[in-house]
Amino acid sequence: MSVTAPLGFSAAGLTAGLKPSGTKDLSLVINTGPSDAVAAVYTSNRCKANPVLWSQKASADGHARAVVLNSGGANCYTGDFGYETTTLTAQTTAEALTAAGTDTKPEDILVCSTGLIGVGGQGFRDAILSHLPPLVAATDTTVEAGQDAAEAIMTTDTVAKTASRESTAGYTIGGMAKGAGMLAPGLATMLVVINTDAKVDQPALDQALRAATNQSFDRLDTDGCMSTNDTVILMSSGAHDAAVDTQEFTSLLREVCLDLMHQLHVDAEGAHHDIAITTRGAASEADAVEVSRSVARSALFKAAIFGEDPNWGRVVAQVGTTAAAFDPTAIDVTINGVQVCKASGPYEDPERVTFERSVDVVIDLHAGTDTATVWTSDLTHDYVEENSAYSS
Repeated sequence: MSVTAPLGFSAAGLTAGLKPSGTKDLSLVINTGPSDAVAAVYTSNRCKANPVLWSQKASADGHARAVVLNSGGANCYTGDFGYETTTLTAQTTAEALTAAGTDTKPEDILVCSTGLIGVGGQGFRDAILSHLPPLVAATDTTVEAGQDAAEAIMTTDTVAKTASRESTAGYTIGGMAKGAGMLAPGLATMLVVINTDAKVDQPALDQALRAATNQSFDRLDTDGCMSTNDTVILMSSGAHDAAVDTQEFTSLLREVCLDLMHQLHVDAEGAHHDIAITTRGAASEADAVEVSRSVARSALFKAAIFGEDPNWGRVVAQVGTTAAAFDPTAIDVTINGVQVCKASGPYEDPERVTFERSVDVVIDLHAGTDTATVWTSDLTHDYVEENSAYSS
């Protein structure tokens, strides 16, 4: 189940001709209410795409009626023309929704784009605007409609990514995501739309989203590259009558975010190994995140895992580049259950380490009680090949 799993939402996806492949590339998710509360987090990259600039302003009041998303072009660094394209996208969608019986302002429409930076010319604009009315007309509440919407935002993804959870009270949270490259936190790290029919007011919605993304999408760091377009949106229709326990809602939302994050992780471009790096015994959670992220971004470490070489020295060396509190003589490293390093020296025989698709690395700093995990991928020939030819 996807964005159409909760009550009060419809969706669609179709082909507008933005991608040479001829696959779906234009997506729409509509919140039919009664509530139109929204929370969103955006890339912290200072070089932001036109849809991010528009959506940041549009979502600032905590209200949104729909999200339009396209693949096949980022509409980033396309100048005033590109920002006008985003504005026209919102206006045209609002007009189509109003004509269909839902009075909507352009400022109630959020816009997301993904693809190559610099793509967003006249042909791009014409293709999107001409297909928005039929896209609105095609929206439905079915599982298939949600799947179409998820497929239409794929770029180098090999599969559409969807997830949902139902609470004990009966309300539902459902979402879709895209992303296979440029996965580094910022926040966010991809395009994600999550919906719920729970009655949650906007401040609580925003707080829950930030808490959930902090421990999910923000911990995915496959290649250390931050996109210009990344957006995570959470909409509430309030269409379910169940009473909402805020703690349970945040927990379920975190589950959905983690589910989508792990789907993004295993679909990372060119990856042969899905790596989880856990730092424990840290003086603070921030220290644990910093250490894990530092190792996750080490090309030497990532290359070693690609070669299935349990080179713990590359882990220890990377820990030493951080500002975390630790004793350099007291670091332990365990790879796939084998403690290859104890007190910053050799311990069990590295030959005992066996490798499969999933790789678990545990670093113990012996400096406190906090723990954090960052997920990454190995550095492979396939990743280099795919990204060396991405735009050609």
